Amino acid sequence: MSARLQARNLSCERDGRMLFRDLDLAIGPGELVRVEGPNGSGKTTLLKILSGQFDDYQGELRWGDAPLSRVREAFLSNLVYLGHATGIKAALTALENLAWYQALAGDTGSEASRLEALQAVGLMGFEDLPVAQLSAGQQRRVALARLELTPRPLWVLDEPFTAIDKAGVAALEQRLHDHVAGGGSVLLTTHHDLTAQGSVKRVQLGEGGDDVIL
Repeated sequence: MSARLQARNLSCERDGRMLFRDLDLAIGPGELVRVEGPNGSGKTTLLKILSGQFDDYQGELRWGDAPLSRVREAFLSNLVYLGHATGIKAALTALENLAWYQALAGDTGSEASRLEALQAVGLMGFEDLPVAQLSAGQQRRVALARLELTPRPLWVLDEPFTAIDKAGVAALEQRLHDHVAGGGSVLLTTHHDLTAQGSVKRVQLGEGGDDVIL
């Protein structure tokens, strides 16, 4: 199985402290990779590097058979990134937020597709409310609805289970499982104990740059 995304000899130093060094990582179709480590070990930084948002690092990133820098547009068109923050606009409704997201992604999807995405995350009936009136968990669900809107193979998710309730956690776990089972790739950080539904590759980041891939 060929790797979809690869990191070779990846190192990153910030504020005079080595977060990780000489890290090799490959994410292929049908794989879920979990990045673990204590607070401050560089988990979010690693995800931002691997999603093309942060370029202050040493090493090489590859998308398929090519250096990522040469195929950046193709890479981004195959990526969904959800950060620790929801990345939604409080003054807009849930529907308007999804339309805004689709426009940024160059997708002219229909309102029906946005309603289906909100239904999938349990937000039917809340679609026309300003997001500022929704709870933290509901706001997280608006962000997670993006996964339903844009069928892209690589998902990079930073703490996606934050603030959602037990039912939402179960639904998201199932969605991750379905994506991987269908040949998708997931790279995530989470403090949540994932329900075992297949193998999970783990990347352990440690303070001082000591990194272990299991």
